[in-house]
Amino acid sequence: MPSSAPTLVSKCTIFPDQKSSLSKLKLSVSDLPMLSCHYIQKGCLFTQPTSLSSNQLIPLLKSALSRTLSLFPPLAGRLTTDSHGYVYISCNDAGVHFLHAAAPALNVLDLLSPLDVHKSFREFFTFDRKVSYSGHYSPIMAVQVTELADGFFIGISVNHAVTDGTSFWNFFNTFAQECRGASKSIRNVPDFRRDSVLISDAVLRLPEGGPKVTFNADAPIRERIFSFSREAIQKLKARANNRKWTEGVNSVELLRKKTETETVTTVEISSFQSVCALLWRAVTRARKLPASKTTTFRMAVNCRHRLEPKLEPFYFGNAIQSIPTFATAADVLSHDLRWCAEQLNKNVRAHNDATVRQFVKDWESNPRCFPLGNPDGASITMGSSPRFPMYDNDFGWGRPLAVRSGGANKFDGKISAFPGRDGSGTVDLEVVLAPETMAGLESDPEFMMYATGQL
Repeated sequence: MPSSAPTLVSKCTIFPDQKSSLSKLKLSVSDLPMLSCHYIQKGCLFTQPTSLSSNQLIPLLKSALSRTLSLFPPLAGRLTTDSHGYVYISCNDAGVHFLHAAAPALNVLDLLSPLDVHKSFREFFTFDRKVSYSGHYSPIMAVQVTELADGFFIGISVNHAVTDGTSFWNFFNTFAQECRGASKSIRNVPDFRRDSVLISDAVLRLPEGGPKVTFNADAPIRERIFSFSREAIQKLKARANNRKWTEGVNSVELLRKKTETETVTTVEISSFQSVCALLWRAVTRARKLPASKTTTFRMAVNCRHRLEPKLEPFYFGNAIQSIPTFATAADVLSHDLRWCAEQLNKNVRAHNDATVRQFVKDWESNPRCFPLGNPDGASITMGSSPRFPMYDNDFGWGRPLAVRSGGANKFDGKISAFPGRDGSGTVDLEVVLAPETMAGLESDPEFMMYATGQL
């Protein structure tokens, strides 16, 4: 049997096709904590374009990448720390790595058939386990294109202290637009200004050689994609809002009836909060935690529109904060779905300009890297977003078949939310759990009533 492991065909450095007009950008209080995180690793799976051979495809992607880097100069730069301890992105046009690999023994069906995420996806990215601090001496980004028997995968690894999900997918979308010749229609121009409250005079003191990741990257885990159809989400949202859902009818009917004199302010639970509450309950059950154990559900929120004045929607960099919601295992499991969703909802709604600024002040009083992981075995960390335009990455031969990630920043309880491919409002959750917890989730009747294991 031929090996399914990719073999390296070629490797080179791609430079921007125009010189950068930016000099350096100071890392913000949202960027700096990510210096101890792995590089982000996300990519798209495609079928083989019938109109292009490999000899045509690779030069086309290289040329498009070079043009795109001119629009995103920080990605072709390097990190630098000055004598005062401030960390900057030097936009010095040092370039990014581009790798062409081949895995002819693998086909698309091989990769998408197993229940668990296929292990080969981890080999479709370079910079595996690279910590973001290392952007001081290695590229901030690398692109690996892996040819399969009947398709290919474009995997991008990028420094997490330089980009968050909003910035990352804006780059990926722009790269695709450049490749398909749609550069004149590019409207989501990145904003590189550094004049908000996120830019601080506080100094993050780091150990010699830089920080390390704060979790055990070798701990055993399983990864699965669970899909929630639009209909399943509607049912779940209706349940979380105490409404009646009728099959085939888009509207839902309130079960609660108000008296003529009663004034009730009902908090509207969103679709995504309903899904998160379901997951919180199911994972807590699967972990068999003591009733008094405090569980934590962390959600990453975009601060661009929460600040006053607002940041530009395509502000380039990290503009995220992690909102923790705490509840004992007993409370999570003894209350209904709505109660769990309300705990998440109130924290998200309360995260306004004042809260963002308080987060900044708290960090400035104790500058530190973000403690990613699950040290007490009772945490869930939700990242990414079903709102990100992941399936808009049409390079000229159609939308991706699937979006997958590498091995970066994965630990028991790390969840990533993706939009479904069909664009109808479906949501895919990439769920990473300890093997015994995953087994419990797979046999959880409440969770599996709404979720479908993606094939």
